[in-house]
Amino acid sequence: MVTAFFFISLAAEGASARNIEKLYAEQCANCHGKDTRGGMASSLFDNVWRYGADDQSVARGIREGYPDQGMEAFKAMFSEAEIRAMVVYLREKSDQYAREGAKYPRPVDHQWVTSREHKFRVEQVAEGLTTPWSVAFLPDGRILVTELPGALRLISGKQVSPPVNGTPRVRARGQGGLLDVALHPHFASNGWIYLAFAHAATNAETANGGMTSVVRGRLKDHQWVDEQAVFRAPEWTYRSTDIHFGSRLVFDRDNHLFFSIGERGTQEHAQDLTRPNGKIHRVLDDGRIPPDNPFADQPGVCRSIWSYGHRNPQGLVWDTVTGQFWGAEHGPRGGDELNWIRKGANYGWPRITYGINYNGTPITERTEMPGMEQPVIHWTPSIALCSLDLYRGDKFPRWKNNLLVTALAQEELRRLVVIRDRVVDQEVLFKGIGRVRDVVAGPDGLIYVVLNKPDRVVRLVPVDN
Repeated sequence: MVTAFFFISLAAEGASARNIEKLYAEQCANCHGKDTRGGMASSLFDNVWRYGADDQSVARGIREGYPDQGMEAFKAMFSEAEIRAMVVYLREKSDQYAREGAKYPRPVDHQWVTSREHKFRVEQVAEGLTTPWSVAFLPDGRILVTELPGALRLISGKQVSPPVNGTPRVRARGQGGLLDVALHPHFASNGWIYLAFAHAATNAETANGGMTSVVRGRLKDHQWVDEQAVFRAPEWTYRSTDIHFGSRLVFDRDNHLFFSIGERGTQEHAQDLTRPNGKIHRVLDDGRIPPDNPFADQPGVCRSIWSYGHRNPQGLVWDTVTGQFWGAEHGPRGGDELNWIRKGANYGWPRITYGINYNGTPITERTEMPGMEQPVIHWTPSIALCSLDLYRGDKFPRWKNNLLVTALAQEELRRLVVIRDRVVDQEVLFKGIGRVRDVVAGPDGLIYVVLNKPDRVVRLVPVDN
């Protein structure tokens, strides 16, 4: 913001949260245009900033103004949280402008895509599914696929089986239902399959509640058998909301099972160690608590917690080569995060965040605090970050060791180049063929992608350069 703003309202310090679009319209649009594209003053949508383009510089300009350029300070007008929200709003407008002029691959079957490193085509694997959520690969080549309403199916070739009989009954409401599926690292010898799902409360006092649960079982003659509970929270922690269940399942190289649970729409629970929601958990493969968990010896806490302060993590991947543990997390309106997950660490939600509420009001002015982890990278505006995987295959050799991340709202599959704990480059591999729910590097070296709207499973197949 480089020239005069005209303002008429009272100072925001101490006032209740105000909608940032309304504040912009009241205080900024007269000079910078109702769509941020300029008027009496310069535009704010093209990411060209005279006094610095980083968040801190933009916030400082709003707060302190540039009196010699005709722009007055807004520190008496906006609270610090509202200044932060204004930065997010301007980032959204800038991103909208950038996307208007950008061209992204939007492939259909057999159409080539020329990315920076490889040519590939998108090949359909299975259709006729109902909100598929995740996939896992059996040693015989068949693919397990979960559907949110509660069905577990098998894909063989391009044929989709009827639902497996006897799988857990799920609470299929909102974002809840049958979620992730994973195989035990020694599946070939023990046959264990793990399912994460929204479990409905049975206690009359919490009858409308639900919470993410984990079970394991085996397949025999298209039946789910030998079911064992791996994690089930006490029902006093169940929530009646239908959002933020997580959940992703991943094993480390020592056969510990990690799984994620979102904060279930109650933000402050992410900081409460007596509750399971808003956490990433670690258990032994049968659900027992490892004695070296960070809170295993603390009375009154949820002893399976590995890390906390999470909003809604739906992507986990353990790098068995380096030991790095990555998490992908939905932010609110802005603040989607890629995190390096560490034992006992606090990832800050909701005390720190790079996002704002969906209704345009601020959450907090703080993006960092002592004792709370910073994301490796955040996406503001939000792309609706969901799942991720690490590519170790041979079919796309120049993508080896890259992270693949999915985006629901932006309908994207992205490739991230990571050096230790820094994202040094990212590329949109395709966009606009459906909400990208899950990505898995298959045992055949191909990359499998679960799409919603339309509901199907596809894979990326290399094309000879």
